[in-house]
Amino acid sequence: MPISIEIDRDVCIGAGQCALAAPKIFTQDEDGFSEVLPPSGGEDRGPTAGEAARVCPVQAITVA
Repeated sequence: MPISIEIDRDVCIGAGQCALAAPKIFTQDEDGFSEVLPPSGGEDRGPTAGEAARVCPVQAITVA
């Protein structure tokens, strides 16, 4: 079952910790705010996305 990864852009401060923790899942847009990359294959993104959510300094990431 696919997981849902969302970023609250009203909360995101562009610290980039998610992109450092999970570079295959997160990137930063031209303004420096986080974005979720499209899945690249059948990999389980849950554990890595969960870790990125934990390191977010403002808790802007939701993984469900």
